[in-house]
Amino acid sequence: MDNHVNLASTYLGLHLKNPLIASASPSNANMSTLKQLADAGIAAVVMPSLFEEQVEFEEWQFAALPEYGGDSYAEAASYFPELDDYNTGPDDYLRTIERACDLVDIPIIGSLNGVTTGGWTRYAKKIESAGAWALELNMYYLPTDPNVTAEQMESNYLNLVAEVKSQISIPLAVKIGPYFSSLPNFAKRLTEAGADGLVLFNRFMQPDINLDSMEINPRLDLSHASEVRLPLRWIAILYGQIQASLAATSGIHGHRDIVKLIMCGADATMIASSILRHGPEVVHQMLDELRNWLAEHGYRSVEQFKGGMSYKNCPDAAAMERSNYMKALTNFTSPFI
Repeated sequence: MDNHVNLASTYLGLHLKNPLIASASPSNANMSTLKQLADAGIAAVVMPSLFEEQVEFEEWQFAALPEYGGDSYAEAASYFPELDDYNTGPDDYLRTIERACDLVDIPIIGSLNGVTTGGWTRYAKKIESAGAWALELNMYYLPTDPNVTAEQMESNYLNLVAEVKSQISIPLAVKIGPYFSSLPNFAKRLTEAGADGLVLFNRFMQPDINLDSMEINPRLDLSHASEVRLPLRWIAILYGQIQASLAATSGIHGHRDIVKLIMCGADATMIASSILRHGPEVVHQMLDELRNWLAEHGYRSVEQFKGGMSYKNCPDAAAMERSNYMKALTNFTSPFI
């Protein structure tokens, strides 16, 4: 191991000792796990999300929610969670933030998950007051109404970002999915609305159907290594084009994934599935391997090669995309044909 390699990075204006962050996960609220992550060398931790619905439950009685849309079909009410299904309420969440900040000396990033503007966003300020160094706004909404336009969707997102930003003085990261008609334009407008950084990408749940019980199974699968190529591509495109930090999440399972993402322009790389599969000690292993890789290839810091493989260095990024697309299709061969 070469201890002279500098792994430091800057994300959301926060000076991190390395680019590896624990992304939002229920396990991060466990103080024992949090301490293990810090001891293993994690640079920052994003706490699990406080949901818009959790806040509103206490204000307008969540028990009335099953009646909304109940005329659609009789089973509709069964899809709304009972209060007991939530791990914590808003006040407990704030106390967890306070305990986390007292326990470890690394940045603790709060997380809000919601899609509409409203009174619940005042919890952004409460999360800041609880000691969070930054806030991540996780916007998870899958449009199902054909009457809702892309323009309406993006406008709702932008208004929400602006509202949350108005509540806080700490940095704001916005976590989004990849399904926008013109992602570079939307990313630019998010930063204009107040986002200090973007987290790419949110993994949308892909439910299955249980044929035995004839019920929808809202399963959540841990990420696989191939998924890293989606944030890899878009970070390479966005780097240098927007004035915001860029963080990658999904599919990061080893030091080589971290290297690739930094080469494309990522300021931070976020992991959850690797921790859930292998435990907090995987952080120490990934950082050791990252440090050794840099030393073996003659790099003294991660900043030295950041963005080197981004589209910023390509005079015509769109033409390059078309060229790579054609090359991949025309060069593919099958052993059976």
